[in-house]
Amino acid sequence: LRTESVGGLDWRGWVDLYSRSAQWDVELDGVDDPGLKQAQADQRRELNVEFSQVVEGAYERWAQGHDAPPLSTDVVTRWVAPALREGRRVTLIIIDCMRLDQWLTVESLIRPFFDIALDYHVSILPTATPYSRNAIFSGLFPEEIRKQHPEYWQEGSGDERSKNRYERQLLEAQLARLNLGSKPAKYIKVYNADEANNVRRNIATLRDSSLVAIVFNFLDMLAHGRSESDLLKELAPDESAFRSVMRSWFLHSALFDALKWLAKQDGLVVVTTDHGAILSRRSALVYGNRETSTNLRFKFGTNLSGEARQAVHVKNPSRFRLPADNPHKSYIIAKEDFYFVYPTRFHEYENKYRGSFQHGGISLEEMILPVALLTPRG
Repeated sequence: LRTESVGGLDWRGWVDLYSRSAQWDVELDGVDDPGLKQAQADQRRELNVEFSQVVEGAYERWAQGHDAPPLSTDVVTRWVAPALREGRRVTLIIIDCMRLDQWLTVESLIRPFFDIALDYHVSILPTATPYSRNAIFSGLFPEEIRKQHPEYWQEGSGDERSKNRYERQLLEAQLARLNLGSKPAKYIKVYNADEANNVRRNIATLRDSSLVAIVFNFLDMLAHGRSESDLLKELAPDESAFRSVMRSWFLHSALFDALKWLAKQDGLVVVTTDHGAILSRRSALVYGNRETSTNLRFKFGTNLSGEARQAVHVKNPSRFRLPADNPHKSYIIAKEDFYFVYPTRFHEYENKYRGSFQHGGISLEEMILPVALLTPRG
């Protein structure tokens, strides 16, 4: 466990520190020592206090490309495009809402089939699918997507799925910009059992495409469903149990079947995620008007306010390269493990969401993400 000071760490230092901490989480799953596990959890909370301060101070520079870590916008250019230019076939797999510790839980299951090189990227803010995943597929910040492809930007839509309805089109536009548009690309989204079985049945047809992008939604649905379902809460009461559920799902999933098939092909497999999630333990009061968005870790709208120690208030969205589609719009993004609750019916919602997995905010778990490069051993 950590003993060194974290003062003055740059983003590389934070990535290294968090990757070691996540490895500890996984190793402690096999140890029956509540005291050690509690010490690790307390330390993570302390780290998140400092990490939130670092991000608050540095994110604007990162968004402008100054000494920035690889962000969501860089995933395709950094890890996919070079292999395509070499004439290799690439499969890009995005597991929605997967944390680094969860990846480390299943990595050992994949190692017999692939040589694995683990790298990292940092999610853009807010750490939520409409922002981070659209940024991966488009290579653009939300502000740029709205300007260049207004027909694909659906931030205000009430339907969560429609906010990411245009990932295939955004990917094609990015490939065209990178002069890779002549290579046939295939895009598949797996939301349910039928779509998963489709992947199993049709996996062999994917060898005709030089780039295949597949999104798996299971973990995001489990994280969201857990706050609504007593059964899921019992199944995954804490982070260690959540890792165990992820491992069980993975063992029997279409994703593992697809990977075993890909291990027999010649090509690069890039596995990553759009954002992680954090176990939200503390409520934070937020004020806003009726039109404010409903997310628990970030909100956008007009007349927003909250406490500075609990959240970052982005009064000028373009500083974070977020769309400022009206002059009074602002964003508020939760830090550490806070979740937003309105003053009306405060206790009801505070109790409902305490201990739930949420994303959209600023934490190590939501922002520092694995990028696994898998090369078939065969």
